[in-house]
Amino acid sequence: MDYRQEMRDFVIEISTFSKSQNPNFIVIPQNGHELVLKEDGKLANDYLSAIDGLGQEDLNFGYIGDNVPTPEENRNYILQQLLAGQKKGKTVLVTDYAEGNKNYNTSETLNSKRGFISYVAEERDLTIIPEQKNKLKHNNSNDIENLKKAQNFLYLLNFEQFETKEELLNSLQETNYDIFILDAFYHSKLFTPQDLEKIRYKKSGGKRLLISYMSIGEAEDYRFYWNSDWDASNINWIDAENPKWKGNYKVKYWNKDWKRIITGTSSSYLQRIIDAGFDGVYLDIIDAFWYFENKKDL
Repeated sequence: MDYRQEMRDFVIEISTFSKSQNPNFIVIPQNGHELVLKEDGKLANDYLSAIDGLGQEDLNFGYIGDNVPTPEENRNYILQQLLAGQKKGKTVLVTDYAEGNKNYNTSETLNSKRGFISYVAEERDLTIIPEQKNKLKHNNSNDIENLKKAQNFLYLLNFEQFETKEELLNSLQETNYDIFILDAFYHSKLFTPQDLEKIRYKKSGGKRLLISYMSIGEAEDYRFYWNSDWDASNINWIDAENPKWKGNYKVKYWNKDWKRIITGTSSSYLQRIIDAGFDGVYLDIIDAFWYFENKKDL
């Protein structure tokens, strides 16, 4: 099986389903840089045509440890694919994991020189809205109607710092980020269109983009779709639990049953995100092909 092509095809299905309802819906795979080029070095044009941007973690800091510079060899390898995608008109969003003004400025400078949109996260759990003063580059009041107009973004997945949904929404309202990448659920409850309208505009008045995180290479046992009776012995598309993230399970992402959970139906994960009013999706665990390529027994 060509695991990389299976992932490309999955992303294309997600794009086709969402863009059939909203042609401007944004699709951004994260950490799938190796899908940009095929084994022969040629561009994967069908895949690139289906997506709007490329998300990348650890480009400058975090690849071998948070707050640690990414080795040049690894950075250059990733850059080869990112720059190939950028030449095809895809916006690149980089999340580096670093703290301190020196590393923050280094990350911002390197990403800006390459034309990448940058976010520097102080911790990998992504629980923090950074202080705006000196921590929001390219602050502007423009209406952000597409990725190409964006100059900065916030990546916030875990809401444990906020006791209520209202506290979270109020805190987000007070920022000027051009893009929010957020989990679509606050403690298992999907954000409503009314919730999203409260945060759709920057404090400065300009409109921003609201992008929902969605993992498609792993199943998460805290999601609406999870059945407590599921395990690898009775569900043929569930594989091993991720030892680094308890409750996350590798999935055979080419399986039709898993795909139906994610996309293509009125009750799918993607449809819920669309109905809530998000402007796009940020697809995670795109690099799940590595797990299966290196697994001896499927």
